[in-house]
Amino acid sequence: MDCNTRAAKIKLIIFDVDGVLTSGQIYIGREGELMKQFHTHDGMAISAAHKVGLKTAIITGRESEMVKFRGAELNIGDIYQAAKDKVEVLTELAEKHNLKFDEIGYVGDDLNDLAVIMKVGFGCAPANAISEVKERAHYVATREGGQGAVREIVEFILKAQGKWEDVITLYTKPGVIETRQ
Repeated sequence: MDCNTRAAKIKLIIFDVDGVLTSGQIYIGREGELMKQFHTHDGMAISAAHKVGLKTAIITGRESEMVKFRGAELNIGDIYQAAKDKVEVLTELAEKHNLKFDEIGYVGDDLNDLAVIMKVGFGCAPANAISEVKERAHYVATREGGQGAVREIVEFILKAQGKWEDVITLYTKPGVIETRQ
């Protein structure tokens, strides 16, 4: 099955965080606080996906207040942090949203993402993913995590579903549209 066919079926897009929504770098302050850098283009794409009916979720192995804050800011429906078994969380999300695995997309970059990427209908990786992930992904972005990879992947999905023009129409008609990015 080709990438467009796979992407056209997606109803839920799940993201890893470090190396996907961020560059993978973690900044630690003197007081032990962690900081992560997110890209506004990725946020805009997630907001656009919501506007045309796609659901989003996060599954990450780390726990971070920044992820909680960013997820809430973008209205990401389900956020699972400190996930030890990402396939178990994937299964829970599929059941919760009454979806088959082939209706779910996942974006991951490292070893702990492999099992999920191989189970979902549209497994994706940013350009900076490890080779083992890129070899098993259905789609590899040209951009790196934290540098617009999520934007590229979400646009690909929306274009495969014929929804990208709907997004453009939303943002080009007169009036105010709430934007979270």
